[in-house]
Amino acid sequence: MIKIIIGILLLAVIVSLFSGLFFLVKDHNKSKRTVNALTIRVGLAALLLLVIIVANQTGYLQLNPSPINAF
Repeated sequence: MIKIIIGILLLAVIVSLFSGLFFLVKDHNKSKRTVNALTIRVGLAALLLLVIIVANQTGYLQLNPSPINAF
């Protein structure tokens, strides 16, 4: 379930990034839609990072072990 949430957040970040690019090309800096899209992207990326950290700390998400600690 947590992997689905992470995937949806990652997809939302990518969609927001491309919408910001679209607004940048279309509006020619006449509106604030580009800034709003990129602000949403930064917020979603921060939320994604927070979800990954919390899921890792609570044990819902198991990350790959470090090769340094394998020996």
